[in-house]
Amino acid sequence: MPDTTYLDWPFFDDSHRELARELGAWARSEIRAAPENADLDEECRALVGRLGTGGWLRHVVPARNGGIRQQLDVRSLCIAREVLAYESALADFTFAMQGLGTGAISIFGSDEQRDRYLPPVARGEAIAAFALSESEAGSDVTAMACSARPQGNGYVIDGEKTWISNAGIADHYVVFCRMAEEGDRRFGAFIVNADNPGLSVINRIDVIAPHPLGTVSFEDCVVSTDALIGKAGKGLSVALGTLDLFRPTVGAAALGFARRALDEAMAWVTERKAFGQPLAQFQLTQAKLASMAVAIDASALLIYRAAWTRDTGATRITREAAMAKLFATESAQQVIDDAVQLFGGRGLVAGAPVERLYRDIRALRIYEGTSEIQKLVIAGQMLAGMTSGAEMRLANSGVGAPPR
Repeated sequence: MPDTTYLDWPFFDDSHRELARELGAWARSEIRAAPENADLDEECRALVGRLGTGGWLRHVVPARNGGIRQQLDVRSLCIAREVLAYESALADFTFAMQGLGTGAISIFGSDEQRDRYLPPVARGEAIAAFALSESEAGSDVTAMACSARPQGNGYVIDGEKTWISNAGIADHYVVFCRMAEEGDRRFGAFIVNADNPGLSVINRIDVIAPHPLGTVSFEDCVVSTDALIGKAGKGLSVALGTLDLFRPTVGAAALGFARRALDEAMAWVTERKAFGQPLAQFQLTQAKLASMAVAIDASALLIYRAAWTRDTGATRITREAAMAKLFATESAQQVIDDAVQLFGGRGLVAGAPVERLYRDIRALRIYEGTSEIQKLVIAGQMLAGMTSGAEMRLANSGVGAPPR
């Protein structure tokens, strides 16, 4: 049972506390770790259905489309991911992708797009995907080559997207493309149905924390103008705005993994004896446990500060989100590594809880922006703020702004 005393912090209201309690009870009863030889596609489809039937996917869409709140509530998304990640990485994955795969539609889409795509996702009847990365455009998304060119009353999409979660099981993909006619570094975001002619999944990718992942190809894939999310040429803003909102939730998933690792370690060190006494009695063990607990609390503070800031009116939380994602994922990696160390050889046994966590956490330091990219984002925000502050001071002194 994870520690929930942090819910007394002022970041939360009673609805958040109720969500944590109810989802926690549901997850402990309904969610089990998938067997190592499980059919991942079927497991994910089943989890989406159960999350939908349970009403939990209502948190990933706005109220008018079957959701809980008028707009996406980042604290709720973070709580849900933390609670689900504590029980099952795959359950967290399925919840997260329903949110990320429709986030652009929820935030930037038209009423017609929201009415069409969001309710089935909230009910667990449709599966969503977010297609941004390419083989030569990972951290540098502006290097993407997948293109959309105007044709008649729509667009033709050509190119490939890779490292796409839910590839092969998604019912729709939000696809980001270069739009050369809109000018250099101009992009568009499009909703492409999985059965759209010209779309195909050309390979699946196996990774250390298994989930549906693959490469999606677009060849003369025709979509209507209604498929465009927002304005032509503004697709990069759609992508970054969506990631801005969901990055704290990646940190929350890492936090769920870390809490589970600490709980597993606590139970183990109080039971396991060495040299005639429980491991918990050794000072080196206590020092490790203390470091793990501090990392977890510090991560939670950064995550829920970012979420609270967004929920209480901030349009963008780029700096706060990057800090939360960076610190929480890096810290969780260390917490889980410490848990494996405390377990000794038993922590290396395939399928053991801490061994699973060790594999599950690693990807979180890479996807939705690597740790290195988060550092650049944070520094960029700091320097931009410093420049703005300097300009304001100069303007107030009558000297004028510095040259650019």
